[in-house]
This record gives sequence, C-alpha cells and structure tokens, in this order.
Amino acid sequence: MVELDQFKVTLNSYRGPLQEVRDSLDLADKEQKIQELEREMEDGDFWNDPVVSQNKMKTLKSMKDDVATYEKLATQFDDIETLIEMGYEENDASLIPEIEEMLNEFVTTFDNIRIKTLLSGEYDGDNAILSLHAGAGGTESCDWAQMLFRMYSKWADSRGYELVVLDSLDGDEAGIKSITFQINGENAYGYLKSEKGVHRLVRISPFNAAGKRQTSFVSCDVMPDIEEDLDIEINEDDLRIDTYRSSGAGGQHINKTSSAIRITHLPTGIVVQCQNERSQHQNKDKAMQMLKAKLYLLKEQENAEKAAGIRGEVTEIGWGNQIRSYVMQPYTMVKDHRTGVETGNVDSVMDGKIDLFINGYLKWLSLGCPKGLGGDDE
Repeated sequence: MVELDQFKVTLNSYRGPLQEVRDSLDLADKEQKIQELEREMEDGDFWNDPVVSQNKMKTLKSMKDDVATYEKLATQFDDIETLIEMGYEENDASLIPEIEEMLNEFVTTFDNIRIKTLLSGEYDGDNAILSLHAGAGGTESCDWAQMLFRMYSKWADSRGYELVVLDSLDGDEAGIKSITFQINGENAYGYLKSEKGVHRLVRISPFNAAGKRQTSFVSCDVMPDIEEDLDIEINEDDLRIDTYRSSGAGGQHINKTSSAIRITHLPTGIVVQCQNERSQHQNKDKAMQMLKAKLYLLKEQENAEKAAGIRGEVTEIGWGNQIRSYVMQPYTMVKDHRTGVETGNVDSVMDGKIDLFINGYLKWLSLGCPKGLGGDDE
C-alpha cells in the first residue's frame, strides 16, 4: 500500500537523527548521575541546605525527564515499525489511521526533545526576565505592549511556568508604556532569548476614528535571571538610583510609599527597575542583581555586535529594526524576519502559540544564523 510505503520512508528518515539525539542527551552519563543523586538523597544531611537540595532535585527531575522522553521515543519508533510490518504482512488498511496518529505523535515528541538539545548556552536553563517598552505611537503602541504581555503570559501558562511582574507603567489612556516581568521555569531563558528585539504590529487601529491602517512598535529585552553571586565590580559613582511610587500590577497596597527602585548605569546607559518586592531594600537588591547580570553578559561578549545583542538590538524602536511582524490587516500573517518562519494564524500566536518561532530561532542559531532567510516585507 502506498500509505505504508510513505510511513516507512518517513520513519526511516528519523533513524539516524534519533541516535544523534541520544548522543546529544548523553543518556549514559545522565543515568549514572541519577543513581548518584538518588543515593545522595538517602543521606540524612541532604536536606540541611534547602537551596542546594532544591536545585539538586530540579536537576534530578530534568535528567529523569530526558531519559523518560527518549525511552518513549525509542518505544514509539519500534511500535510504529512493527505496525507497518503488520500492515504489509496482513495487507490491513485499517491500521493506516492508527499508524498515522502514532507517527504524528512521534514526530512532535522528537521535535520537542531535539529543540531541547539545542539549549546549550551557559544560562539557557535559567529563568528569564523580559522588558517590554512601547515605541512611538501613543495609545496604539501601549495597547500593542499590553497584547504582547498577554501573549507571553499565555505562553508561560501553557508550559506551567510562573510569571511575576517586577515593574510596570500604565499607558495614559490604555495599555502599558513599559513592563518588566520574570518567567520562572526550566530553560525559560533558553527559549525566550528568541524574543529579543522589536516587534511590529500592522492593523486597523481601534483608537483611530478614521479606521486607517496603523503600524506600531514595541521593543522586547530578554535576559537570564542569574542567581549566582556574580563577580562584578560596580563603582557607586557610576550609578544613578531613583526611588518612585510603585504603580500598575503590584496592587494598591504598594502605592503608599516610594519603594520602587530604578538604577541607571551611566557608562553603559543600562536601566533596570523593580517595584514588586515588599520593601525598598528588596527592590534595590533585585534591581542590582539584574544590573550585574547584564554587565556580566556584556563583559563576556565584549565585541560591539554581541554587546548590542545583549541590550536587545533595539537602539531605535521603529522601522528597519523589527525581528518579527504581526499583520492583522489587510491580511493575516506573523513573520519572523531572521528565520523566515511565518504563519497566517495571528489569533493563535496572540494566544501564546509561539513555539514555532522559538523552535525556528533555535534551529537558525544552530546553523550559524544564515543570512537572507527573512525580509522586511509585511
């Protein structure tokens, strides 16, 4: 049967890549480390340091998940191969829908774990801190920032990640002028580093009485939440520290005192701010942690191109700098200009279905960021 021939060709095309994934995951080493950690857990002193023990538990879970996922993949491969052979031997067309469903599930699982093997950066496993800033355009751009925040919230929720707002500033009429939030979950930064840059919206503005098509821009900066104590020397004279009254998503109770903190690093122009913690001291500590992380990344990537990348590649929030366009009128399309990945289902993307862009970006990075894949067309 033609269908069985197609299934067999598709399945066999994954035989080599499946072995490559196994090698990338280094499962033998993981299985050994799992045994070592499980023995360590049996020691009565294991829980004496809650932070260390919790980190080890997270590591253990991640390694077990990798092993279980690969074993599931290998089992699926064997089961599909067996069913295809049965279909040939018995000439049984009734097996075709079942084989097709199993093959689709196998491909989806394979793609997910293969993408995970691409997360090899030093901080890819960390939580992520995102900052959205509305560009020129007033209420329209502020509304676009609000829409993007909702998109990332939906994405985080779909993965079971935690989202915490660190700082926000509402728009004058609607939306948000700026918002900084942290997404906590395994590999959050590894996935979300793809979002760094300018996001462009093209639509008929609901705030324009003439019903004209309008273009809006929002910049997105992404950095890892590096929890370790970084060895970064900061000269106090290089800092401008401002306190201000908290506002936005923190709740009314935090508006009573000027506990929010904004720190500007004068030599680099980096600005970090936090209003979510319960005291001015805690907000300052969190802001300093964010500043140290940014300065550390700049130190690690000293050349100008890398430095610009860390700061969001967003020297200007406008034309020519966008990484992705979201077109709602006169047609629907979301396109990533770096990778060429695109979809016509704008509503799905705005509901947080951005994995196709994340995965496309990670594959693009693994190929060395080849030029010419994208474009500036709408």
